[in-house]
Amino acid sequence: MIAAMQPAALIIPILALGLGLPAAAAFAQEWRPLTTAEGEWPSYGGDTGHTRYSPLDQIDASNFGELEIAWRFKTDNLGPAPEFKLEGTPLMAGGVLYATGGTRRAVVALDAASGELLWMHSEREGERAARAPRLLSGRGLAYWTDGTEARILYVTLGFRLVALDAATGARVAGFGDGGIVDLKAAAVVGDGRPIDLVSGEIGLHATPTVARDVVIVGGTFADAPAPRTHNNTKGLVQAFDIRTGRRLWVFNTVPRPGEFGADTWLNDSWGTNGNNGVWTQISADADLGIVYLPVETPSGDYYGGHRPGDNLFGESLVAVDLLTGERLWHFQLVHHPLWGFDMASPPILADITVDGRPIKAVAQPGKQAFLYVFDRVTGEPVWPIEERPVPQGDVPGEWYSPTQPFPTRPPAYDRQGSSIDDLIDFTPELRAEAVELVSRYRLGPLFTPPVVSREDGPIATLGLGAGSGGTNWPGGGYDPETHILYVPSRTGFYSWELIPTPGPDVSDMRYVKGTTQHGVGHGGLRDLNVRGLPLVKPPYGRLSAIDLDRGDILWQTPHGDTPDRVRYHPALRDLEIPRTGERCIHLIGPLVTRTLVVMGECGYHRTEAGRGAMLRAYDKATGREVGAVFMPAPQSGSPMTYLAGGRQYIVLAVSGRTYSGEYLAFRLPSSI
Repeated sequence: MIAAMQPAALIIPILALGLGLPAAAAFAQEWRPLTTAEGEWPSYGGDTGHTRYSPLDQIDASNFGELEIAWRFKTDNLGPAPEFKLEGTPLMAGGVLYATGGTRRAVVALDAASGELLWMHSEREGERAARAPRLLSGRGLAYWTDGTEARILYVTLGFRLVALDAATGARVAGFGDGGIVDLKAAAVVGDGRPIDLVSGEIGLHATPTVARDVVIVGGTFADAPAPRTHNNTKGLVQAFDIRTGRRLWVFNTVPRPGEFGADTWLNDSWGTNGNNGVWTQISADADLGIVYLPVETPSGDYYGGHRPGDNLFGESLVAVDLLTGERLWHFQLVHHPLWGFDMASPPILADITVDGRPIKAVAQPGKQAFLYVFDRVTGEPVWPIEERPVPQGDVPGEWYSPTQPFPTRPPAYDRQGSSIDDLIDFTPELRAEAVELVSRYRLGPLFTPPVVSREDGPIATLGLGAGSGGTNWPGGGYDPETHILYVPSRTGFYSWELIPTPGPDVSDMRYVKGTTQHGVGHGGLRDLNVRGLPLVKPPYGRLSAIDLDRGDILWQTPHGDTPDRVRYHPALRDLEIPRTGERCIHLIGPLVTRTLVVMGECGYHRTEAGRGAMLRAYDKATGREVGAVFMPAPQSGSPMTYLAGGRQYIVLAVSGRTYSGEYLAFRLPSSI
């Protein structure tokens, strides 16, 4: 137990400061915050507004196809076993690239030009890490400098915030307790008891967010169709002084009595329900002093009978004061959440001009393929968001919101709800088979609620979105020069089905996700394919460009090649199938440069170079593909770009199936 509470750290310095690491003196002269404009990539999303934008343009449409691998860094030895789901986006500052990797979530510093390992840091947390709800290497880390010293901050598997000296990888002794702050110390379980520091369920795979001298950290829970209890750990967001590790504030995403929103949990159900965390990236406007929190779903995701009411701040965007954590404004995107439409994407900060009026905006993509756009100072919608009646359900004990918010602009950028028209239509015979397959399912518009599964039907509610569609955690990108937002999305069916809980050893909830045929689990889609082909008609994945000054969709294009199982299917042998895009469970994020949008494929394909995936570039103005290069495995973490030695690099994580995690760095040949 002592080892779990006070774990050892492993630090391996590879090179001395004189061989390329950023020394303190390098930051002392005329310090200013690092930005992508200087060729750096100092934040997970490029900046704390998650624009994923860089003005670099050495790599463009004329030469993208000539990119070659400059270096590669395999993560196999950064843990006791290889990792096959490397989702990180590295940072680059001062000529050094920083990233997480491996099954122990190690931190590495690499020479940005050569990929040479400079140092590695690893925390060994024993049972605390083994019981963590969010495993593997996570999404990455955060960087901070005051012009004199520089720090790397990340969250361990065991939910501890670690501050490292960016030059050496050693813990910062003056931060918290020997460089560590225990993030479980402020968390409580549903009934208000302190959370167990070893076994308590809360963790994070997102990165901390740094704004001014404040570091902000969210938290999340196990992803399960049958939560052990609706009275789970309650979500919270914490902020700390970046120099000392002193806790500055805590924001309760399940409000307590006396806090704003507690009355939206009827029958005092705030006290017997949990989750509602912030599991994705948090955005911040350091100049305004505002932090933007995208909040997930309360327990459980698909049955809310234990929590009647709208349930703030579930599935809401909440703006809080950077220095105090005080709520400034909020907007609930889904009342009384039942669909798992949790805020999975980082909010994107954008300065736009609407009808001649400049607006500091925040744009929130969603799993339901809406883009919600607000004035980020006041919280007022930039375009009206209307409360419209939605279908009501009949699950015993459930509470239903009579209306849900619908943005009037921009229009939905992917398909929503479900109808016969959404089914596969390559041939009349395939469409007829699809119609027969869904005859025992409930179809309907967006927000058609879950059903109690019955063998004779309905087995489940079918819809496009949630875990299978819309925009997930990688989010979008934004060009601050043109005011155009680029967002990837996936078109895929998801099912919402409930069964009575089999017993108290499974869950204390009245209903959990499951079907009568397959029991507890995500079984509603198990048999829904047509001769091995996707039930939904293409495109399966797309990239959309949205003008935020007008709220219009400028163009859309399928992203990714046609899946092999579609391209080479016997039933389609004689058909000309246009490129369908990819149908990946989790999307991948874009990189936006001065002229290009860059995204890799998220699945394997047969290519001329062998079985692998392509990194593709699109013209920002038209959506036309202008180049592609081969990768040995699909993109699994969003790309970033920087300058090193006067040359532009694009770096991204690849992994999947039997290919373990690797960071690939591309650059143009020296002859170009």
